[in-house]
Amino acid sequence: MEVYNKLEELKKIIKNLGKVVVAFSGGADSTFLLKVCLDELGKENVVAITAESEIYSKDEIEFSKKIAKEMGVKHYIIKTEEMKNENFITNPVDRCYYCKLEIFSKLWEEARKMNINYILEGSTIDDLEDYRPGGKAVREMKVLSPLQMAKLSKKEIRYLSKEMGLPTWDKPPQACLASRFPYGYRITVEELRMVEKAEKFLKENGFEVVRVRHYGKLARIEVDEKDIEKFFNKDFRKRVLNEFRKLGYIWVCLDLAGYRTGSMNECLRKGFKQKCLNS
Repeated sequence: MEVYNKLEELKKIIKNLGKVVVAFSGGADSTFLLKVCLDELGKENVVAITAESEIYSKDEIEFSKKIAKEMGVKHYIIKTEEMKNENFITNPVDRCYYCKLEIFSKLWEEARKMNINYILEGSTIDDLEDYRPGGKAVREMKVLSPLQMAKLSKKEIRYLSKEMGLPTWDKPPQACLASRFPYGYRITVEELRMVEKAEKFLKENGFEVVRVRHYGKLARIEVDEKDIEKFFNKDFRKRVLNEFRKLGYIWVCLDLAGYRTGSMNECLRKGFKQKCLNS
């Protein structure tokens, strides 16, 4: 199968690096990348580093710690300061560029302390199909994307992860909480916490794939298409509405299209950039 040829190519790429830092979120892609690095280079030559700041949910940080511990890798948490950067919190369309610059700058500081010459991150070939301004920062900061280099897709990574027995093979995709805000809407710590608590409530009520898109006092809920019908229950809708209003939302709506990655980019892809910014 072609997927195994890609896996062999990935192993060759990693084997030649010697010693690496892996930008580790605990998601399916970075966990798979970390596993292959450990297999090919050995635990003594691999360090996993996770960024922590207001834009990440506490549950995701704790999950990354848990997975790293299970894998037996050296794991460090570093504090990043995106929320001190006006270029980030004003939420321009290239917001992710400034986020990645912050993260990789901090990662390079740590890598140099350990005399490590390579930083790896987990972008896949699928990420080339969406608007990803963070990719520019990856290139500028000379960070390597081995999964892209081996032409591996997210579907293939999940397939191989399942074969390897990785617990993240079916983990729902995640992104930083800032991705819930429409471009041009200023990001605040208080509103990040609103989103985090709203999504946690829905996850605790059985929704695995959840996004609460934040428009100030209005929340737009995205869930997996198969779970949309759960909102047809009147009592459950009332519970959601009551909980969200406690958090500060006045209006709560359900996106009938369901969850899709990068939905905030849809207005950009359709050529409505200015409308998106002015909405």
